[in-house]
Amino acid sequence: MSNISEKLQSVKSSLPEGVKVVAVSKLKPASDIKEAYDAGHRLFGENYATEMRDKHQELPADIEWHFIGHLQKNKIKYIIQYVSLIHGIDSLELLQAVNDHAARAGRVVDVLLQFHIATEATKFGMDMQEACEALDWVAAASRSEAGLHVRPVGVMGMATNTPDRELVRSEFRTLKGYFDTVKATRFANDPSWKEVSMGMSADYHIAVEEGSTMVRIGSAIFGPRDYSKK
Repeated sequence: MSNISEKLQSVKSSLPEGVKVVAVSKLKPASDIKEAYDAGHRLFGENYATEMRDKHQELPADIEWHFIGHLQKNKIKYIIQYVSLIHGIDSLELLQAVNDHAARAGRVVDVLLQFHIATEATKFGMDMQEACEALDWVAAASRSEAGLHVRPVGVMGMATNTPDRELVRSEFRTLKGYFDTVKATRFANDPSWKEVSMGMSADYHIAVEEGSTMVRIGSAIFGPRDYSKK
């Protein structure tokens, strides 16, 4: 068993049943992804659209690709044909742009609404009012002649990068509260609204305790990254 396989198995064995692992492979070679793939893993996350495109072309077709970074509108075209889930819908404008690209591709693409829960202003995400405006647009678009080509299936957020575990916990709890509020008010009878994407290598255990259904794990599986290769 390879080192990557061992780390992947260690992460998976630490999680409750039903919590998905998005193996975050940004800035890692396709060979590393193939090691995890050969160990049976199929769910991978990338932060950069052109990198994801290139890896998609090189690696097996049954990989489930999640886009987890900040998605620029001019990069949607590189991933829209095959991406399974876009985690970082952080504005109505981006949601509409993804919808337009998905319509042209003849697809309906699953998305998560990204909420800003951290103390850091540099992190992306909506507040509840902005998310409600986005969901109002979704409801209207679903009744339009053109139809709807995105499907919101849950929420995503990033906690503050801090050693303060209680702050991190409170931020994850806030995100789960947003998920529950939207579920109760908009998707009460819709089982597709089900995902809470929160938790990374340093804090995923806390995230799971607070209700995460999907953790985004990079360095704990693939090791540290060399950002000079970006």
